[in-house]
Amino acid sequence: MNQTHADYQLSQLDQLEAESIHIFREVAAEFEKPVLMFSGGKDSIVMMRLAEKAFYPAKIPFPVLQVDTGFDFPEVLSTRDNWVNRLGVRLIVASVDEAIANGVIVDDGKTSRNRMQIGTLLHAIEEEGFTAAFGGGRRDEEKARAKERVYSHRDEFGQWDPKMQRPELWSLYNGRLHAGEHMRIFPISNWTELDIWHYLGQEGIEIPDIYFSHQREVIERDGMLLSASEAVQPRDGEKIETRTVRFRTVGDMTLTGCVESEADTINKIIDEISVARLTERGATRGDDRFSEAAMEDRKKEGYF
Repeated sequence: MNQTHADYQLSQLDQLEAESIHIFREVAAEFEKPVLMFSGGKDSIVMMRLAEKAFYPAKIPFPVLQVDTGFDFPEVLSTRDNWVNRLGVRLIVASVDEAIANGVIVDDGKTSRNRMQIGTLLHAIEEEGFTAAFGGGRRDEEKARAKERVYSHRDEFGQWDPKMQRPELWSLYNGRLHAGEHMRIFPISNWTELDIWHYLGQEGIEIPDIYFSHQREVIERDGMLLSASEAVQPRDGEKIETRTVRFRTVGDMTLTGCVESEADTINKIIDEISVARLTERGATRGDDRFSEAAMEDRKKEGYF
């Protein structure tokens, strides 16, 4: 007579989810005033879903913070607002434009809005007194993020020293802080882009529609396709073309490129990125192309 045995082994996604939920709960218990960085992009949306699960049926016990460059995609901001309204969380918007107007940062006409997010973010963290900030960084995205620990210490100036990180043996996290310091927390460090998409499909999660294939007016510049807009106009020798594209990552529209794609469903996107040879940041983020260490330089100064 054959006997059947229940299989209690968790799937890879279940294991990743359980690890991330544990991190959310650990931080909520350990830190006085956490905040969740929430841009409305796919990674921050997965984080919001994980936080929702971590504390259900209670509400998420901390606010969410978005650093607004002034050049964010309208579709992304709309999705951000849908999530915030559905979950009833407090949204704090740290505006680069307001930071410039209030003298918090200086617009020298050369520095990108993306880099100006650094001072804007650090000011918001200091002003609100946050002791921990959840970020959606993943180790597979970029070289500097591959160095990051789950608990990433920031000194009183908001800076990161990759050579002075704390050990995390057996997933034990050290959250001790001195006055003025804070911790960046990366609950989805061990996820990959494929994991994110499998999870989005599994959970049936709302994400901005620009992640899916659509017709868009674009300008080809420096090997990238930038979305034509008031902020992005053709330069000499450039022209506006209509192409079938989608975005792998979303950010400052003046620096974030899209890719030509027919992938209009999650399953098609999974098939597409399964054979991709470039990470989404390497392929479509202009701010990571300035130098080999562009991201690490920004992170040392306080970027997320």
